[in-house]
Amino acid sequence: MRLLLLADTHVPARAKRLPDAVLAAADRADLVVHAGDWVRVDVLDELQRHAEVLGVYGNNDGADLRARLPEVARRELEGVRFAVVHETGDARGREARTSAAFPDTDVLVFGHSHIPWDTTTATGLRLLNPGSPTDRRRQPERTMMTAIVSDGALREVSLVAL
Repeated sequence: MRLLLLADTHVPARAKRLPDAVLAAADRADLVVHAGDWVRVDVLDELQRHAEVLGVYGNNDGADLRARLPEVARRELEGVRFAVVHETGDARGREARTSAAFPDTDVLVFGHSHIPWDTTTATGLRLLNPGSPTDRRRQPERTMMTAIVSDGALREVSLVAL
């Protein structure tokens, strides 16, 4: 199963539309995982025309997105337990905090900071933040992630610069 991981698209505040590379990656994905801050509901609708979407709302998302998306989403994919949330708090203490909050999760996808993140906690929880495909903030590039889930494992996690 091919995954596209996104967060913090912030359309139209940071970009007028999703980058073409994001839409092309969505066409290749079996599932798009979006960790919130869509800003406009039509971004969700557009991604759903390209692939199935598993997403959550973020702090910049209004009532229209909150009516359609949860604060935390969970799904098991080929034996790998995923959770998605927008915010995880300060980077300091993140691994211990998320391990305690998501004990029955193998992979936690999160956003908010626009800072790509890929670590594994002491309990084995994989933490992934794909950054932002529209707003690099203090990062050198705008980013997204791709990954493969197969045979009960997360494989080939790649940070993709845009």
